[in-house]
Amino acid sequence: MKIIGKTTSINVRKVLWTCAELGLAYEREDWNAAHAALNPNAMVPVLVDGGIVLWESNTICRYLAARHGSAMLPADAQGRARVEQWMDWQATELNTAWRYAFMALVRNSPSHQDPAQIEAGIAAWNRHIGILDAQLASTGAYAAGDTFTLADVVLGLSVNRWMMTPMARPDYRNVAAYYDRLNERPGYREFGRNGIA
Repeated sequence: MKIIGKTTSINVRKVLWTCAELGLAYEREDWNAAHAALNPNAMVPVLVDGGIVLWESNTICRYLAARHGSAMLPADAQGRARVEQWMDWQATELNTAWRYAFMALVRNSPSHQDPAQIEAGIAAWNRHIGILDAQLASTGAYAAGDTFTLADVVLGLSVNRWMMTPMARPDYRNVAAYYDRLNERPGYREFGRNGIA
């Protein structure tokens, strides 16, 4: 099994952390022009597993958990839907909320320097993390319930990004406790927190 993409990519780290949780061996290599035929979007990660080639990080994580029969993606329709709901929310709502602010504050992108848009991005990002905080208050532990799932892999990386970005943040106690819980997992310490133990 091969994973293509640099470990600095948040989306590649989702897949690497999933592999760590599942105890899967893999080869990893950086993206280069020779891989262009594998993903029409020319983005990472890409998974090559025997005869199958997959892209889209959340899809790869779902595939790996399903293929290896992991409880991180429940087999029952209702449990799986709860997990996938939070995974899809991360990929659509949460990622959209933080994109402008992150590009400005962390990447220092010249095309993302409008103060009003940065302020709006920070507010949207904090509001969305507040939605997660309320969910964690409800479950008392993890995004989809009382056990760790794939939803926590994708959300854990997003929480790390939120915590590491130099900006004002509300004091979300449930998110802070969640961050500490995730940090107990070796895979999160290696891939979820940018290698910061």
